[in-house]
Amino acid sequence: MDLSEKDKADFLRYQRGEMTASYVYRRLASKEKNERNKNVLIRITHEEQKHYKILMRYTNREVKPDMKTVYKFYWIAKILGNTFAIKKMESSEIDSQTAYKMYLNYPDIHDMTIDENLHEAELIGMIDEERLNYMGSVVLGLNDALVEFTGALAGYTLALNNSTLIALTGSITGIAAALSMASSEYLSTKSDEKEDKKPVKAAVYTGIAYLITVVALIAPFILFRNVIVALVIMLAMALLIIAGFNYYYSVARGESFRKRFTEMAILSFSIAGLSFIIGYILKLLVGIG
Repeated sequence: MDLSEKDKADFLRYQRGEMTASYVYRRLASKEKNERNKNVLIRITHEEQKHYKILMRYTNREVKPDMKTVYKFYWIAKILGNTFAIKKMESSEIDSQTAYKMYLNYPDIHDMTIDENLHEAELIGMIDEERLNYMGSVVLGLNDALVEFTGALAGYTLALNNSTLIALTGSITGIAAALSMASSEYLSTKSDEKEDKKPVKAAVYTGIAYLITVVALIAPFILFRNVIVALVIMLAMALLIIAGFNYYYSVARGESFRKRFTEMAILSFSIAGLSFIIGYILKLLVGIG
């Protein structure tokens, strides 16, 4: 069947997208240790190649993959995990699913649309990644550190009014709180028979998430002598941590970024504001100059 110039240009673009996707899935399969996940990724690689060949029957042209995209998703997977990379890849494939529905008058395109819809459900169901199994522990450590620590540092800022002293006090408080949270998560996971997690690993994930947040929030008070400047930068750091984590979580889990980000930001900053006021009141009552 002859294609119009516009349809031919579109088909060549989709063809390149299918070839690029097959390269991405092949790379992800090569680094996947879970045999079940690897097999599914390999099968989907073959299906993407099949789509490429279907489109080539209409265009009569070979096209090369977009290697920049291939490398981009490979490194995303290496750093943030296969789940995150696959979900990001699938979000870009939604465009091709929609586009294919416009060409149902062409033979074989309808089958491609069905395949593309099956891909997404299959990929979502195939993932078994440790970092996501312990995401609840990370959320616990991160959320508690943000809520508790932004509040504590805001309170210390007015009560102590000395960046070195705030950093020292915050470090002691943060390390103690991280150990406390880790031990609580260990006991909680161990006592919950329904939990499919190892208590020690759950505790480690919680403790590390807490400590990383503590270090990031204390850093401004080490780097800047002006406590108000340090406080503003600390709050900005907290906002960046909340945004970064919730973006990762929303992509990996398929949940709303805006809802989670708003809830976490409002909670953390409300506690920080309240603690700032309490610190000021206590400073007046104690009479610290």
